Amino acid sequence: MTGVRSSRAEGERRQARRQVERAARHLRQQREAGLREVFLSGTAAELLRTARRARSPQTTPLDSARERRATPSEPAALPSDHAALREAALACTRCALSKQRTQVVFHDGVSDAPLMVAGEAPGAREDATGTPFVGPAGRLLDLILATAGFSRRENVYIANVLKCRPPMNRNPSPDEIETCSPYLLKQIEIVAPEAILAVGAFAGRLLTGQAKVPLGKLRGSLHSYMGVPLVVTYHPAALLRNPGWTRAAWEDLQLVKRTLKGS
Repeated sequence: MTGVRSSRAEGERRQARRQVERAARHLRQQREAGLREVFLSGTAAELLRTARRARSPQTTPLDSARERRATPSEPAALPSDHAALREAALACTRCALSKQRTQVVFHDGVSDAPLMVAGEAPGAREDATGTPFVGPAGRLLDLILATAGFSRRENVYIANVLKCRPPMNRNPSPDEIETCSPYLLKQIEIVAPEAILAVGAFAGRLLTGQAKVPLGKLRGSLHSYMGVPLVVTYHPAALLRNPGWTRAAWEDLQLVKRTLKGS
């Protein structure tokens, strides 16, 4: 009997390894970005959960039930309806930022837009109004978008990596990005844009999966996020501090425009 159990355990371990390899092929981009399973969805998430159960000889019925229950920040657990996803975000308390926000800043623009703009995090004006990209940086973004025929009222959807404002407008922390970004990834899935413009280093690194590459090296090229053409550019707030970068941002937007025309 010992030999039979040993053979069976070895077979389960081999099956687990195959399942992990299959999941990795589905999620290469997220894994390169260093993201954990909270970013997995659908078949790939189930493969990894099944693999863990097969690898663990001490799994109990209670453990299995816990594994089957979706974690709060797993995209598979988030609604696939835009209105329901927004309601989930408005009630979110997954991180400490929820304790000091005035409003959740979920999105602006039209939900069937061909172009999606992904920013970093709300500032003070966004926190006060509940709308992303307002104030001087928002006006500059609108102006740059308008030069290429884009408008948040007609053909642009805007959202941020973080939905709540970090204190004193500091940079998002890695834990905050990991906790909150599933909302943005689900928004991309629901909106299904024809192209994405990531403004700022944090959005650019998240969506390209290149966590340590400077923004200056990410911009100027056409990337891809889950098959969607992706262009990275400077954040409008950075353009206000460095007007000399405006030309480069305009060129990035022209790349987006050419990509959409060719799609």
